[in-house]
Amino acid sequence: MTPEDMTDFFVASAGVAGALIGLLFVVLTVAEPRFAENEEAAPIHRVRAGAALMSFMNALTVSLFALVPGGRLGWAAIAVAAAGLLFVLATLLSLARLQVLVSRRIHEAVFLAGLAVVFVWQTATAVRLNAHPGDGDLVSTLAMLLVACFVIGVYRAWDLVGGPSFDLGTEIRALARKRRA
Repeated sequence: MTPEDMTDFFVASAGVAGALIGLLFVVLTVAEPRFAENEEAAPIHRVRAGAALMSFMNALTVSLFALVPGGRLGWAAIAVAAAGLLFVLATLLSLARLQVLVSRRIHEAVFLAGLAVVFVWQTATAVRLNAHPGDGDLVSTLAMLLVACFVIGVYRAWDLVGGPSFDLGTEIRALARKRRA
């Protein structure tokens, strides 16, 4: 049972997740020729697109089940988190066998590890929610994990479309090289 004061959050979350999934499909459709041009980058694009989609689908599914009267929010959160963990495992195995730059695999693996942490935390919270249905604090924790999924998904989508990023380590190394030169 979802606390009444959380209903608006889950309604908004479901709407945002649905919109972001739709936009992700549009981006993939429009940018597909560009992705296909670079065979080396194609697997990385698939990883980023998959991570964004999994993040948004998690938020959508949990939000919709939170709105079902008398629904099984805990079980739904466990099921979608399990699917997410299987995605992360399969993607990490795929990255391990790819013949691309090691630095790119590490960058992608870090985000996948973060997503895995969210899914493990979500599973643990949902198991506790099944034992204590209607516990508002546990539902709030699930809501915060959905926010984390949105952040991860948007960041992965940003990487996917080639949005500019600033890596602190890269910037520090560039400054150090400039000073030495």
